[in-house]
Amino acid sequence: MTLMPNLSSPRAQDNADDTAVYDARDLIVNGLKANIVLDGQTYTLRITRAGKLILTK
Repeated sequence: MTLMPNLSSPRAQDNADDTAVYDARDLIVNGLKANIVLDGQTYTLRITRAGKLILTK
């Protein structure tokens, strides 16, 4: 399993509730997919040809 490098600070924060905002292309560095780990479970984030995001387990 390859871990993502530490992300830089979020680009912006939503003023209403201080939600961090990341550009998906910053997460998907190679343009294909990124693995995201939560509580030991690995999820795959992909950008489709149509520009949609898909998150799968």
